[in-house]
Amino acid sequence: MNHCWHYILMSCIALCFGVNFPVSAQIVTGKSGGEIADSIREELDDRPYFSLYKDTYFVGGTVLGGKPDGYNSDVKFQISFQQRLTKSVLPFHTYLYLFYSQKAIWHVFRNSLPFYDLNFNPGIGLSKYIIMKNRLLGKVTLMAEHESNGRDGTASRSWNKVSIAGEAYISPYLMAHAKYWIPIVDGKYNRDILKYMGLYQAGFQAKSLDDKWVLDMTLVKRSGWNLNFNTIVQLGYRINHNSNQFIMLQYYNGYGEHMLDYNQYHSRIRFGLLIRPHFFSDF
Repeated sequence: MNHCWHYILMSCIALCFGVNFPVSAQIVTGKSGGEIADSIREELDDRPYFSLYKDTYFVGGTVLGGKPDGYNSDVKFQISFQQRLTKSVLPFHTYLYLFYSQKAIWHVFRNSLPFYDLNFNPGIGLSKYIIMKNRLLGKVTLMAEHESNGRDGTASRSWNKVSIAGEAYISPYLMAHAKYWIPIVDGKYNRDILKYMGLYQAGFQAKSLDDKWVLDMTLVKRSGWNLNFNTIVQLGYRINHNSNQFIMLQYYNGYGEHMLDYNQYHSRIRFGLLIRPHFFSDF
């Protein structure tokens, strides 16, 4: 456990002090001249190898529509980072990445403050930035990923996915994203996981013109033909103009918030700290 806490602490310190800087807004909005694609790749190649991936956050809260207590209130946190293994030297100017995300549900309002569930999500994949007509239009990533809670017996949950994710940079202040995965369900006790965690997701991220506010929504489509979605909404306010830290309100509604209780419905609202890039996060 001490090694686990040391790993989490060192990762969070690295992320908090800005190990990721964005593609410039001038490039996203476009520049004249045929050298734009090379300029974009040069800027991307110069970014740090180690950087933020999905949102990193630490939030606490409780259930909606009920009386808060030690059993329906908790703290949730996630750390997420990526390591770029290459520059744009691979075929089609793709980049090879290692990805890692870790999510925790922490019952801080119960005796002994137990961790209820820890979810581990490593992956490896290729990312391709889409550059057309002197603009950086988006990014496509093909990856293989694993997700599990590292437990044994009847509490064990795991699955594998071959995923393709896309981002469209509509403007420096608006990004749309989508992700589809081919699942390989190997967990003995979560054979029906697609019924609750689905096959694809889509959403958007928007920033205010002064870059102080950020709003994003993600809808995860559960299996079936009806309109059943898991919904995640986040609203953040930047603490300082030069920082990548936000005060955040997070709302989760649906199933699959974490692996152990993937088949149980949750409606939670939480408040806390969000850390994300100056540009856009991955999802």
